[in-house]
Amino acid sequence: MLHSPGRVELLEAAHHLAAAIGSAATISSAVEGVTRIVFALKAYARQSTQLEAVETDLAACLDTVLTLYQNQIRRGIELVKQIEPVPRIRAHPDELNQVWTNLVHNALQAMGGSGTLTVSLKSRDGFVVVAVGDTGRGIPAEIQSRIFDPFFTTKAMGEGSGLGLNTAKAIVEKHRGQIQFTSQPGRGTVFSVSLPLP
Repeated sequence: MLHSPGRVELLEAAHHLAAAIGSAATISSAVEGVTRIVFALKAYARQSTQLEAVETDLAACLDTVLTLYQNQIRRGIELVKQIEPVPRIRAHPDELNQVWTNLVHNALQAMGGSGTLTVSLKSRDGFVVVAVGDTGRGIPAEIQSRIFDPFFTTKAMGEGSGLGLNTAKAIVEKHRGQIQFTSQPGRGTVFSVSLPLP
């Protein structure tokens, strides 16, 4: 085929197609980043204005957050969703979405582009429990006690502010809930958020 009379045009078309695919991936990645920033800014702005809690569908909230990462998940990440029917709770959904965003983002970064992201929702013993698990590098035992400290981060310079988990913890506690994690270096981490049912 490459020895045919139109081989130059064919190669040029292939080159343009490859460039277009690369540009599309770059644009998609940029859109994801901008969307997350806008999402976070909206959540931050509403923390001071949304005084009353509202009936909140946590399954819908999780779907919203996962949609932000769908392109990244498609590129080497297996998504496992274990969503059980649970009652709605009174909450500040934008704030909770910031929690789920932080947990999913951290999980994806920990896996470096390949692995399994597990997101579950269930009700147990008077609580709704959301868990976000990854098969990434895990959190070293010697720093696990500091993981919720403000400005503490294990990420490279410019990749994290060290405020994500601290902010998540504050939001969960504002909702009278608890955030916990288990982690095994080299095997992965699971963060669990328990929120009281009415």
